[in-house]
Amino acid sequence: MVRYAPKPESDKEKKVTFLSKDPIKCPVCGVAFHREELFLGRVNAGELTDELHRTYIPMQAYGEVHPLVYEVTVCPSCWYAAYKTDFLGIQPKVVIPLFEATAARVEAGQRLFSGLDFGTARGLVEGTASYYLAMLSYDHFTKEHAPTMKQGMSALRAAWLAGELHARKPRENYDYVAKVFYSKARFLYKLAIEHEQKGKEQLATVKWLGPDTDKNYGYEGVLYLEALMELKYGPQDDDAKRHERLVESKRTIAKMFGLGKKSKTKPGPLVDKVRDLYDRLKTEVKIEDDDDE
Repeated sequence: MVRYAPKPESDKEKKVTFLSKDPIKCPVCGVAFHREELFLGRVNAGELTDELHRTYIPMQAYGEVHPLVYEVTVCPSCWYAAYKTDFLGIQPKVVIPLFEATAARVEAGQRLFSGLDFGTARGLVEGTASYYLAMLSYDHFTKEHAPTMKQGMSALRAAWLAGELHARKPRENYDYVAKVFYSKARFLYKLAIEHEQKGKEQLATVKWLGPDTDKNYGYEGVLYLEALMELKYGPQDDDAKRHERLVESKRTIAKMFGLGKKSKTKPGPLVDKVRDLYDRLKTEVKIEDDDDE
């Protein structure tokens, strides 16, 4: 059973996390461990970015705390990783493929993030890596878990945390890592929407579509983010294809959101950001149209 080394008594009042009372048994390798949880009241909410990412203001008592770091459960032995609601709920037929992929999963995690140790308290590196491991693990999940959407959300969150790492360690190429994860997130969000429309995976089965931990923006949030990431991170090597994708994004945003009033299904912050995105898309499309003349 994995336990963290105790902190000095003088740091007790500054703790931001605790270990779950009851151990969790990994359904893949059978190892028991205690999950690290975030204490309530350890964060101070800041601004909401255009990517619906909630930033946090450091508190004098606790310093910088990133709730995203603790959202994915990771087995410290085989590095199987998934969101809390999925970790113990995998089907028996999924266990064998996940177990057989253990060596490849660990090697991939170590190759991208050196010095990982999920048997100790997490930092930004472990938090970022946990989403990468989740992406690898969800490759083996069945469609009932809507794995494509969860991989997309994991890629987006990994990009955010990689950006935080770059701000602290600008010489360690985390900006490139963030760029790769953003590109993957854009692809996976688009694919998840296609699967939803074709009936291959139902996003209604996903209780939390985030994308962050503070508010669930639902399916409309997914549509918004797919359009936003197409604008910000979509490939630009083919002008004609990019123009076509942006026009389609603009059409989707206009159709799904229009200029309607705020409602329970269209949270205020999302409506405001959708209006801004629509204007940005309209400007970008016009610029490209002007360039073609």
